[in-house]
Amino acid sequence: MVLDLLAFAGVMALGQFSPGPDMLLLTRTSLAEGARQGARMAAGIATGLSLHAAVAVGGAAILFDRSPWVRTTLSVLAAGYLLWLAWRLFMEVFVRWYSGAKEEKAELPAHGSAYRRGLLCNLLNPKVAVFLAAVTAPFLQGPRPGWWPAGLWTIIVVEGLVLWIGWAWVLQWRPVRGAYLKAQPVLDLVFALVLAALGVLMILGVRT
Repeated sequence: MVLDLLAFAGVMALGQFSPGPDMLLLTRTSLAEGARQGARMAAGIATGLSLHAAVAVGGAAILFDRSPWVRTTLSVLAAGYLLWLAWRLFMEVFVRWYSGAKEEKAELPAHGSAYRRGLLCNLLNPKVAVFLAAVTAPFLQGPRPGWWPAGLWTIIVVEGLVLWIGWAWVLQWRPVRGAYLKAQPVLDLVFALVLAALGVLMILGVRT
């Protein structure tokens, strides 16, 4: 039983660090706004993850199969949110280059707290629930103690929160953050392009 929990934690760790909207947004926020904002965003992502995990562990993920419109609606909302974030980042890069501010930040007014951005990014992505349902299904089979589903849910949420906050702090390592600050406009443009690409791919996925 302990080995099963360790195996599940290992699989989840790989999933939580896989490339995607959450990791992309967390990485950029931590580099640009610091570890505290990164930790707040990690808390927002973990809050969304807690709801997805409850759906997956509770077996309600079949809702997406029985009611495709639910998944389609969430995908469209998620794509729109990613495109909006990409547009804001494009505008920040444009303002910074236009003003010629290399040392000072020349950004648009704040567009929501880091916690809320992380929450929406995770909560609106139906692929999170689908992934969790696929990963948890094998670990829910067979005779298990009554606390088992709650244990899996705890691993998903707590491990994600701890790892993401740790990642936000690792990105504060001086060589890493210094390299980012030197090339911030270019890297922010790359982040914006990737966010926009993820949004477009999500829309194409809905259409197909």
